[in-house]
Amino acid sequence: MIRPTLYAAALFATTAVQPLAAAPLTESYTVIVGGRNVGHLDAATEGGSTRIDWDIKNNGRGPTIAETVRVDARGFPTAWKVSGATTFGGKVDESFALKGKSARWTDSTGSGTGAVAEPSLYVPQNASPFALSIYGRALLADADLALPALPGGTLRLSKGETLTLNGAGGAVEVTAYALSGINLNPDYFLLDKEGRLFAAIGGRGVTVRKGYEGEDQRLRDLAERMSAARYAEIQKSTAHAYGAPIRIRNVRLFDPKTLALTEPRSVLVWRDSIAAVEPLDSPATPGEVTIDGAGGTLVAGMTEMHGHVSEDDAVLNLAAGITTIRDMGNDNDELESIIQRIESGQSAGSRIVASGFIEGRSPFSSNNGIVAESEVQAVEAVRYYAARGYWQIKIYNSIDPAWVPAMVAEAHRLGLRVSGHVPAFSTADAMMEAGYDELTHINQFVLGWLLQPGEDTRNLLRLTALRRLKGLDLDSPKVRKTIDLIVSRKVAIDPTLVIHEAFTQTRNGQVPPGMADYLDHLPVAEQRSAKQAWVDLSAPGDDQAYRAAFEQIVATLKILNDKGVLIVPGTDMGGAFTYHRELELYQKIGMTPAQILKRATFDMAAYLGEDQRRGSIEKGKLADFFLIAGDPTRDLKAIKSIAMVVKNGTVYFPSEIYQRFGIVPFAQPPRVVPAKAETRAATTADAASS
Repeated sequence: MIRPTLYAAALFATTAVQPLAAAPLTESYTVIVGGRNVGHLDAATEGGSTRIDWDIKNNGRGPTIAETVRVDARGFPTAWKVSGATTFGGKVDESFALKGKSARWTDSTGSGTGAVAEPSLYVPQNASPFALSIYGRALLADADLALPALPGGTLRLSKGETLTLNGAGGAVEVTAYALSGINLNPDYFLLDKEGRLFAAIGGRGVTVRKGYEGEDQRLRDLAERMSAARYAEIQKSTAHAYGAPIRIRNVRLFDPKTLALTEPRSVLVWRDSIAAVEPLDSPATPGEVTIDGAGGTLVAGMTEMHGHVSEDDAVLNLAAGITTIRDMGNDNDELESIIQRIESGQSAGSRIVASGFIEGRSPFSSNNGIVAESEVQAVEAVRYYAARGYWQIKIYNSIDPAWVPAMVAEAHRLGLRVSGHVPAFSTADAMMEAGYDELTHINQFVLGWLLQPGEDTRNLLRLTALRRLKGLDLDSPKVRKTIDLIVSRKVAIDPTLVIHEAFTQTRNGQVPPGMADYLDHLPVAEQRSAKQAWVDLSAPGDDQAYRAAFEQIVATLKILNDKGVLIVPGTDMGGAFTYHRELELYQKIGMTPAQILKRATFDMAAYLGEDQRRGSIEKGKLADFFLIAGDPTRDLKAIKSIAMVVKNGTVYFPSEIYQRFGIVPFAQPPRVVPAKAETRAATTADAASS
């Protein structure tokens, strides 16, 4: 599952607008994910008005948008109407109008007005990818390639490479651009010589002019180069490798064995490891860099157990104290490239543990990993992942349930764990009996209690059926049977509680409960997008049914936790701030802050078989930890204000990273005292002579 606003903006940001022309013009685009056509964008322009039809259906879901936009002679929007549905079915009814210097708009957050003192670009909450070319052409006509945005912020354009692409319409020369100021990350797109949209690229798909679908891979490679260049710059400017021993003074350490903080200590880091944990008053040695912990707390790096990693996820997770991410399904080649860039030091980011995604071919397929069309192919996919060092396989919705026993047997024979969704037309009970080691998402666990025979969960029903949880007796025989199975077979669960909170509890115009502590730190457009219901709540009783569903989900997880089922913390929402909320929610199921910290650090390192190298702050382990001011064993919210993160001995200050994303920092960096140059030189000379 993916947050719907980011799904639309980051995966399929595309736009097309013509220069004003007397003759009507129609432009058509194909949306491609994983080499498959998953949608379209058609734009019909006459004069200054364009009508857009945009529809995507990947993994059984996607936005359906009808849009009309009018621009003036300079190309600035004067009217914009957007209607339809978001990725998960939330209703869209948005409008914008500019009269003279007065602007008025209505979106899911409510209505707003503004006086326009200078030419400005309205940024719709739910625009189709058509918007990018409107913004692009207007910005290219501006001297500094920057313009104010409505309702707030600034749009900035930067130019990339020019290249020639080939297709049914012949060779076309296009130029790549990066647009920043809307989302946390730039939108990448290409315009032709006439300023018309050729393609929108980035995320996990491309939207390309019809007839040029054969350039899909080349466009994806271009997006990867543009993204990699950005993250290389972030790494270069924010990674502090001091080339000397680092002494972090006056810090208390979270000890997962005692579930408490130690007395103040000094932690010594050399290269990628913890060289020593010393009493506070231990004297420094020559040539050390000193970091003043100011009585704060060091916590071992946390593990996000449900990611679908992009490079922006990787670096924002790092800034949030998450030094390891378990990827739960991705484009295999793109993920490998990201891992290589992070491990080589080209990009900043958490280390990544890969899961091998295996899906079955159907009209609802998710186009990640390997899509199998037979049991033989599914078992071959297991072998593929085993030969490449993957930690586990993840089985997805369209796999034929009859294939699962053979897949599980081969995975276990080769030393891989098995996790996944419950394939359509099966149940969690059947998957546990087939040998799953872990179930993915709490909705997948409860669906067997809610569905009628023959109901298909390859579409949004796997989420919307949660309405039926209201009033369900959690002590009924069918519920007890599933719970008894997960307990007796020692199956773990990755509930992604935070995404279920967002899905069931977010309401138009309201700050989502899980984002109250950080939403005002995000860019304006991100704040607007967050205040939009994920799901259609128009039917009588649905609002209350979804609210009650989350209460039932929490109650179910409390039963599982009380019975000793391993709750694995992950988000499926990109991690970072949402991971902090995932952990915070575990207090609702009966865990204390100290138990939650242990689960996020040492327990997950042990679960992944890496507790000898990470998960706690001890001599000889990797230097993976983060610094906060408060005591998270008393107030878990303390982990949200991180002053410093250390990963493999490299020091990062989140405030420096957040500047690149338009995020207001949560804490200032600690004071760093460099090693004296003459002392370092003498130390180096002494080492050389010995």
